Amino acid sequence: MAKFTKYFIKENNSPFWAFAIHDGHQIDEQISPFLNLNDTERLREEDPFTSVMAELPINQFIVGSSRFQLDLNRTINDSVYLRPEQAWGLNVWKLDLPEDIVTELYLDHENIYKEIEELIQATIDRFGFFVILDIHSYNAKRVGPEEAVDTIKNPQINLGTAYISEKWKPLIQELVEYIRKENLYGEPIDIQENIKFKGGYLSQLINKKFAEHGCVISFEFRKDFMDEWTGTPDLHKIVACKQLLMNSIQVLNHYFHYDAG
Repeated sequence: MAKFTKYFIKENNSPFWAFAIHDGHQIDEQISPFLNLNDTERLREEDPFTSVMAELPINQFIVGSSRFQLDLNRTINDSVYLRPEQAWGLNVWKLDLPEDIVTELYLDHENIYKEIEELIQATIDRFGFFVILDIHSYNAKRVGPEEAVDTIKNPQINLGTAYISEKWKPLIQELVEYIRKENLYGEPIDIQENIKFKGGYLSQLINKKFAEHGCVISFEFRKDFMDEWTGTPDLHKIVACKQLLMNSIQVLNHYFHYDAG
């Protein structure tokens, strides 16, 4: 049970999971008086609309609380941004968070990961395997809204696969080959592995602990589907990202010879 962190689990009788752990924007009312950042500043570093992309016909794990309250994709010691270097140089708090709140947030982190591990183990027990689609997005215009995107350093889709066991490399290869044959926003897809991100704590932990039975594949969509400075979405592009993930599930079904019925 988490005290401060809000999240939503939907089980869909599937060996596959869609996670959106950075989508959330909520700050608990006990914590908000200490917050130094406004909504726009927070939204820029959050992953808005990834929960929409994660609304797939598989199991879902969606976090509603902001990563500025608790970042579940980092280790416990780095999960609360107590120093600017943990948060892109931002001063997250106007007043130091009370020690009891920090302790409770760390406990949330611990308890949520226990629940995640139990969910994955239950999936393995039922189906014999699992895959998590760990859905994120990232900023490519760090200098300003008019900055030209360096597409060499900022692929349209960054696939974080660095912590996946060699056992699952054929699956990753099949998935990448499939996506490269698809289109996104009416154009060929530039998908690269581990250019911007290699995968966060979720990937590191689950890929290590459950390596024999499955893997976490981290999808990082470049924020082409929204204005990353204002937060204004392009709904057609969001739907296109969701459809690509929907189609990718067929690759998983094929690889594992799984009939979703």
